[in-house]
Amino acid sequence: MFAVIFKAVIGQQDDHYSQTVGVMRDLAITHYNCVDFIAVTEGEQEIAISYWSNEEDIQRWHQDAKHRIAQQLGQKKWYQRYTVEVVEIKRQYSYNNQ
Repeated sequence: MFAVIFKAVIGQQDDHYSQTVGVMRDLAITHYNCVDFIAVTEGEQEIAISYWSNEEDIQRWHQDAKHRIAQQLGQKKWYQRYTVEVVEIKRQYSYNNQ
């Protein structure tokens, strides 16, 4: 299992940004086998973590034409700066009180 961690300092976000985020999440899940996609914003900071079964799907997602356009808009308009980390999950455990 792999995770892509996107950390950003936000810039000017608008309705187009919100719509694009939803489209990108759906595209990752439906076309590139993303297992889960979680994003939160607090103040000027945003973090999004997506989970993947393999690196090949991550690379295909990164090369997607719509995703590339969203990346360009992010750089020009929506983010002051960001970093992306691709990590392999070596261990996972959880607790469920249900």
